[in-house]
Amino acid sequence: MKWLFVIVAFFLNGCASIALNSDNENCLDPFFLCVQGPQIVPTAATQLLNLPPPNNKAVVAVYGFPDLTGQRKSNDNIASFSTAVTQGGVDILIAALRDAGRGNWFAVVERSGLDSLTRERQLIKNTRDTYAGEGGNVLKPLLYAGLILEGGIISYDTNLRTGGTGARYLGIGAKNQYREDKVTVSLRAILVQTGEVLLTVTSTKTILSTGRGTDLFRFYELGTELGEYESGSTENEPIGHAVRAAIEAAVYGLVIQGLEKEVWDFNYDTLISEVTED
Repeated sequence: MKWLFVIVAFFLNGCASIALNSDNENCLDPFFLCVQGPQIVPTAATQLLNLPPPNNKAVVAVYGFPDLTGQRKSNDNIASFSTAVTQGGVDILIAALRDAGRGNWFAVVERSGLDSLTRERQLIKNTRDTYAGEGGNVLKPLLYAGLILEGGIISYDTNLRTGGTGARYLGIGAKNQYREDKVTVSLRAILVQTGEVLLTVTSTKTILSTGRGTDLFRFYELGTELGEYESGSTENEPIGHAVRAAIEAAVYGLVIQGLEKEVWDFNYDTLISEVTED
């Protein structure tokens, strides 16, 4: 019986490597709670890359994709001024748009660094006017966008679900714990000519953190010696990866929603059913 409890204790610690499906309540057994450590899994990036190409690229502008949560990193000892989520959402969004259909869906024009771009173009113009005359001032016009993509990181919810299990017998024990957070992003497409919001998408990504450990606490030699041992580890899914996955899913959802509403320049008769089924 003694060894049975020891085996059960260590089984609980090893069980931390078995999958926890947040949508499957059967995994949350009241005694054996099996939690899978965070893993970098395939995201909507694969679906985004494999989108069939449209007839023509849509020219879009992204002015920003800010963190609208206003949350700071939690710290029990000091006041932290570090943000809870990445501030580089606009860069992730532009990369996702460039990846759509392997670069065949969107032509993204630079707007977040428009001041720098304008100054550099003015420098080219002044230099050419000075050394080549007005006839040498050949500079292509800036590309303007038909759609503006707006949105941001609208929610970062922590400790949505926490739990764990443990067992101890004769000073030998093991435990595992988990915590579930979620990040939510919103993305919308605005028609420049009228200002109408044509498409809007909201996507959510779960962030999972797990921890597990074992310990030993026992007296030896008639109580004159004490032996104690502890070990443990934690795994936290990167928040930046979760934000990227949510943005990629939002871009993919924007494309699919646009296909359903026939917003894009696309051969709907032959390929729309194929894409929506995926």
